[in-house]
Amino acid sequence: MAYEHILYEVSDRIATITLNRPDRMNAWTPIMERDVRHAMEASSADDNVRVIVLTGAGRAFCAGADMDALKGLDPDDVRRATNLPPFDMNRRPDWQTRYGFYPSIKKPVIAMLNGATAGIGLVHALYCDLRFAADNTVFTTAFARRGLIAEHGISWMLPRIVGHANAMDLLLSARRVSSEEALRIGLVNRLCSPEKLREETHAYARDLADFVSPSAMAVIKRQLYEVPFQTLAEATIEANREMMVALAGSDFREGVASFMEKRPPRFTGR
Repeated sequence: MAYEHILYEVSDRIATITLNRPDRMNAWTPIMERDVRHAMEASSADDNVRVIVLTGAGRAFCAGADMDALKGLDPDDVRRATNLPPFDMNRRPDWQTRYGFYPSIKKPVIAMLNGATAGIGLVHALYCDLRFAADNTVFTTAFARRGLIAEHGISWMLPRIVGHANAMDLLLSARRVSSEEALRIGLVNRLCSPEKLREETHAYARDLADFVSPSAMAVIKRQLYEVPFQTLAEATIEANREMMVALAGSDFREGVASFMEKRPPRFTGR
């Protein structure tokens, strides 16, 4: 597929998806929505990809929705499903929403936040599994200062990352949050200098790609995103079931063999 508002590359088993409207601070558009969704699904299905990195071109990750498009937005647009793939009866409905599909992607998704992360840009960052940010990044939910509400499931996701009180503060005030505060409240996992952000993010991604079982990562990711809907007993039963599968898999045998033989693993994801 030819992408219009993103760049897509695969190297060292890492797929990098770059929002590519730097002249507009990567303001979100329907075309970008289509491109990102397709690239995420393609990465998930590609056996040559172990980890996905989502970032922005230029000085911003994503400064929010394109305001020119927002001015003419039809209120009924939020009800439309033209950009959604067919409903999958075998997947949890919660992770099939318009933007909340990232947890259904089988590979780890790292948000590499290279600058301003606001509004719908923050929504996408939250749905990623990990967030590495430049130490000059500024964050804001933005919605309340535009007369809007907490959109696209952010009212569900944000408290699970930063806690109820911090989420209430960030959503009600829509104030600007520094990278240092973002790290303190758990909004991001790691801060890097702007010059080192790509290097450090990709070093982490390569470590996952080279030394961690892809089958284990896929199951662990699914386990963590199932937890909000489970009791402890249900989570334990599910873990026991998955452990039986893992013990019979080639990745387990390779993990033990590589450890005993003191060599890098050669995981296949099986």
